Amino acid sequence: MSPPAAPSRAIDRIVKQPAALKPPPHLLDHAATCAAFSWDDAAKDLDGLPAGGLNIAHEAVDRHLAKGRGGRTAIRWLGKAGERRELTYADLAAATNRFANALAALGVQPGERVFVLMGRLPELYVAVLGALKARCAVSPLFSAFGPEPIATRCEMGDARVLVTTPELYKRKVQGLRERLPGLRHVIVVGDAEPGTMRWADVVDTASADFTIGATDPESMSLLHFTSGTTGRPKGAIHVHAAVLAHLVTGRYALDLHDDDVFWCTADPGWVTGTSYGIIAPLVNGVTNVVVEAEFDAPTWYGVLEQERVTVWYTAPTAIRMMMKLGTEALAGRDLSALRFMASVGEPLNPEGVVWGLEAFGRPFHDNWWQTETGGIMIANYAAMDIKPGSMGKPLPGITAAIVKRVEGGG
Repeated sequence: MSPPAAPSRAIDRIVKQPAALKPPPHLLDHAATCAAFSWDDAAKDLDGLPAGGLNIAHEAVDRHLAKGRGGRTAIRWLGKAGERRELTYADLAAATNRFANALAALGVQPGERVFVLMGRLPELYVAVLGALKARCAVSPLFSAFGPEPIATRCEMGDARVLVTTPELYKRKVQGLRERLPGLRHVIVVGDAEPGTMRWADVVDTASADFTIGATDPESMSLLHFTSGTTGRPKGAIHVHAAVLAHLVTGRYALDLHDDDVFWCTADPGWVTGTSYGIIAPLVNGVTNVVVEAEFDAPTWYGVLEQERVTVWYTAPTAIRMMMKLGTEALAGRDLSALRFMASVGEPLNPEGVVWGLEAFGRPFHDNWWQTETGGIMIANYAAMDIKPGSMGKPLPGITAAIVKRVEGGG
């Protein structure tokens, strides 16, 4: 993610927030909240494991069952051909347990790397969380990658298991197998190809009972790679303790409340789509909308309307594309459920912030972080007036500073 651009002088205004927001934002007074904040106190909202330690998947899925939320919708999946699937937290717990048991049956050990290469299918989310339960390190790959970027990341990350689709395997992976001697298992969602195993045979037949082993909070959970646009991609390691940042940033930066319907448009092949398209909404116990199709403004507006999305997290590129199309496609739509909109991925131009007011009746709230941080560091909050072009203020528990590099001298 690039540093924010200088604010545009075309817009010189402050976007005021309504005096009374419903529900009241979690962060009403930034200075007071930061002064009182403690990471140790925030961690009390996590369960921890009976066997010891901390595991992201337990906090995102299993702990909600003990709190009587098993019947709540965890993932609402909308397929590009009109299909629709809903997984409750209880459904997701059982499915991820099956995946963890399938890995164990294959002899996959804690700490080994599980790579996931597919579009936004329900199995992607099950595989990521199930592998975390098995205490493997997970690396989601962007499905639009070509063979070389896939091979580079699998080599660097020492991939031992790959979960993909038959079509992606044939086009992008099959020819790489000789380069990846450590890749022992390929599980495909669909009909098996030579050298692969069917998900239905390996995962769906596994037991739905699984006990997560003791998990060191500092053990690797996720392996993300930078884009590689300026050279060889770099791997960024994240640990299970990062789940605390997902909880806190989901609560404060995205203002997630108990009954929210949340939609992050980012693909899990990038860090935003994992941290905020999988973990943060589930840790906060909300309903997470997953849309398989790529960007199309009228379709997106239909999702916002029909699914009664309350919190929407998207990218400046998409916002600018919507701006070019104008507001005509929004005519007659009921978006009254939508109360908070946020943006990340690159600097959001000031005009995009203000266009949100024109199009949706509320501004886009820009925030800033990086692949390396794994979570939001600086944000414009729901109760905070916005200076368009500004990325906001640091999260509670985070200190931001400007470092000036001085050339030469002693």
